Amino acid sequence: MQKPFDLTKFRTGLTKSITGISAGFHDPRDWVSTGNKTLDYLISGDFNGGIPLGKVSVFAGESGSGKSFICSGNIVKNAQDKGCQVVLFDSENALDEQWLQALDVDTSPEKLLKISVSMVDDVAKALSEFMKDYKNNYGDLDYDDMPKLLFVVDSLGMLLTPTDVAQFEKGDMKGDMGRKPKALASLVRNTVNQIAPYPIGIVATNHTYASQDMFDPDDKISGGQGFIYASSIVVAIKKLKLKEDEAGNKVSTVQGIRAACKVMKSRYSKPFEGVQIKIPYETGMDPYSGMLEMLEQKGIVQKTGNKLEYVSPVTGEIIKEFRKGWTNDKLQVILDEWGQNPVALEDVTEDIDPEILEPNKEDYTDES
Repeated sequence: MQKPFDLTKFRTGLTKSITGISAGFHDPRDWVSTGNKTLDYLISGDFNGGIPLGKVSVFAGESGSGKSFICSGNIVKNAQDKGCQVVLFDSENALDEQWLQALDVDTSPEKLLKISVSMVDDVAKALSEFMKDYKNNYGDLDYDDMPKLLFVVDSLGMLLTPTDVAQFEKGDMKGDMGRKPKALASLVRNTVNQIAPYPIGIVATNHTYASQDMFDPDDKISGGQGFIYASSIVVAIKKLKLKEDEAGNKVSTVQGIRAACKVMKSRYSKPFEGVQIKIPYETGMDPYSGMLEMLEQKGIVQKTGNKLEYVSPVTGEIIKEFRKGWTNDKLQVILDEWGQNPVALEDVTEDIDPEILEPNKEDYTDES
């Protein structure tokens, strides 16, 4: 009988001898919350999920839409709570230590390394050097024994190419002749396979611009499509006005922003579903924003007269409240029951209709 080929030995030799190659399946084992339970569910299919380590996640939106709040604030803080060290690449020179600390981010040197960068090439070189060192020192360890790390790039849109810098120095700004989209695509493509076997995640923010296509009205993400194809998670964010007080009453003044998040791409749940996240200026993000609307659309919470009703499938207990009476502790009761089997949500009535979460025209902030 012919002796079978030793695939295990071949795999070990292959992965050690060729840089940037990995073998086997790399399903995510560690997830980091975005700070909003509904968005976590829409991204990962799990209320206790979020963005995965071992993958590349991109949050794109206009200025002031909340993408830095989510990525450099919430995700960094929640990653640190899970034992991750964080390397934060700041290309906008906008991430102040006081602002990060106000969001409960640990800015101590052993927990967070903030690097100011200006060029795509600088980020690529830093990631490449780190991965070489990481693989040499920890590549032979079991996954659970490897140190966890999160890279955050805020933002891709502000990164320059060597062509940009050279033209600025010469005072002859002709544009980079399409080099930036290629550089961003190369950055993501070269790192996505290198981080796959390890508890290392990359989260990046980017800018969007208004679509001119009447048949495809979604905002477009700048920087070309190359790096989008290689990313596992892509979330588009629109900036809306929040005109509600703490009790949920309508007011005439702007009390914060509503970040209308739509999951454009996810390998772990259905794409093109969205949630509006409330971020009041005084209190910060509400982690339960949009959850009642999603549960209502799913049919888990049903309208009865002028109230919303939930019947527990476990105990038979009934929770029946006016919309404003659905406080976070009552929503958590549902999560405690349904969160044990998040896939069950996909079997309940119809899927989320993206239109129910789409903003009205008058909701948009003025850009002037």
